[in-house]
Order: sequence, then C-alpha cells, then structure tokens
Amino acid sequence: MNKPSDVVSLWPYSAPLGAREEGLSEAERLLQAFEAHEGEEKGFLREYRAILENCKHPMAAFLLNLIIADEERHQAVVHSMVATLQGALNWSHPAGAIDDSTTLTQEQAAELRRLTQTFIDEERNGIKEYKNLIKSSKGYYRGLFTLLINIMIHDSEKHVMILEFLHDELANA
Repeated sequence: MNKPSDVVSLWPYSAPLGAREEGLSEAERLLQAFEAHEGEEKGFLREYRAILENCKHPMAAFLLNLIIADEERHQAVVHSMVATLQGALNWSHPAGAIDDSTTLTQEQAAELRRLTQTFIDEERNGIKEYKNLIKSSKGYYRGLFTLLINIMIHDSEKHVMILEFLHDELANA
C-alpha cells in the first residue's frame, strides 16, 4: 500500500490535496472526466468497427484500421490514467496503474537513460528521412503516401516526446 507521501507526489495540481470544490477534489473531478472520456472512446471504437465491417474499399479500410489502432491505444492510455488516479485516491495499486513506485538501481537507470538517448537520436534521424521521402513521393496515389509519411513523422515526433520525458525522469531516479 502507498504511504501518504507517495500519494502526494502523484498530484500535479495547483490546489492543495485536501481542497474541495463542489464536494470533489481536483483529482476526483479529473478522474470523473477521464472515466467519461473512457466511455466515449469505447463508443468511437464501436462506431469505427461498424463502419469498417461494411467497408469494401481497400484504402478506406486501411485508413480506418489506422484510426481504430489509435483509438484502441487512446482507450488503453485513458484506462491507465483512470487506474492510476483511482489508486492514488484509494491508496491502492489497481491493475493498469502507471505510478512510479518501482525503483531502479543507479546502473539500471543510467543504462535505460543511455538507451533512451540512442532512440531519441534514431527517431530524429527517421524524421529527417521521412521528410525527404515526402518530396519524392508527392503525387503517388493521390497524396496517400504523403499522408502516411506525415502520420509516421507525427508518430516519431510523439516518440521523441515520450523518450525525452523518460530520459528526464531517469535523470532523477
């Protein structure tokens, strides 16, 4: 079970932990918002899958599958945030929670930090390569290749953000 000092570190809010507005703390209101969003994500997934089920157009089906994969990932992310907040509020550790209560040795943190820097560099190189590919693939399949390459650039930029966050967190481990 988490100690109260562990729980306080999970609250990135300006209001004090015990502050109440309309009967709910900031964390409780955030949890309700995430739970509502989690339900919306499930609805979006059902709708996309229903459209895909009847889709006979290969390009449309391919693009819908990309969206479905993103929506599934969004649902998993929101679920993890819900589990983490629930755990903090209940002083428990539910399945799927993403708190940082596990500790690493200095050596483990240093190695993981080294690896994250390597991946950051690789992702940035990949972005440069993708940008060059956009120039040579313009016009292919009515812009489909440009769209897909831009999606991969966006994903790589997202990966850099994630890796930079992890890299910085590991510096404090």
